[in-house]
Amino acid sequence: MTENEISKIVIGPAIDVHKILGPGLLENAYKESLFYMLNKHGLKVEKEKPMPLIFEEVKLDCGYRIDLLVENKLVIELKSVESLNEIHLAQTLTYLKLGNYKLGLLINFNEVLLKNGVRRIVNNL
Repeated sequence: MTENEISKIVIGPAIDVHKILGPGLLENAYKESLFYMLNKHGLKVEKEKPMPLIFEEVKLDCGYRIDLLVENKLVIELKSVESLNEIHLAQTLTYLKLGNYKLGLLINFNEVLLKNGVRRIVNNL
């Protein structure tokens, strides 16, 4: 399955979680719920995947963690903020680069319509 195919599958359960919970909750509520829903759909999902930083050939554990990694290909960064900004995009792109992943979804659940809070981020390897 390609990254694009996985991302299309992920959007449905994300919308379902948003319809059930609505906006305004803490990020962790959405992360746990989406993790559950994606597993229910038969996808392999890792939660809070550690993302080490390589600095001068030394592997440093700086506490970076990918919210959800689906099928070891798609990075999902979840937010519950008033609006997404450039630092959120940069954070997601950094995870893509550090892990050598091609595609990420930045999802802000604090929107009236979830589709307004979804951003695709592409790593131009």
